[in-house]
Parts: sequence; structure tokens; C-alpha cells
Amino acid sequence: MGGKTDIVKGRIEEAAGVLTGSEKLRQEGQTDQAIGQAKQAAAKVVDDAKAACCKAADKAKDVAQKAADKAKCAT
Repeated sequence: MGGKTDIVKGRIEEAAGVLTGSEKLRQEGQTDQAIGQAKQAAAKVVDDAKAACCKAADKAKDVAQKAADKAKCAT
């Protein structure tokens, strides 16, 4: 399940727990919400890391190209 799905599921479970007086169901809902938030945070970290890697790779390519161009001019 995705993070958003866990959050929605958790909210529903928590509300059902409150309405039925089931502390266990309410706590399960809160747990699912926390899991969903953690999944979303982890996904953001992964996306940010991928973007940083792509940016670094692009920079490395630029530096390598400039070095290659400079080497051609020197000969």
C-alpha cells in the first residue's frame, strides 16, 4: 500500500474505533496513519536522493566534457 492509502485507511479505522468504543481499532488506525506518513517521508527522501544523483552526474559530465575539449585544444 502507498503512504496515502495507509493514512486514509488509518483515519477510517481510528474513526470506527472511536464510534464503536474500540480502543484497539482506534490505535490500529493511528498506527496505520503513522506508517503512511513514514512511507511518504521515505519516498520523498528517495526522490530527493535521485534528483541529487542526477544533478551530480550531469555536473560530472559537464566537467568531463570541458576537460576533453581542453585536451583537444592543447594538442
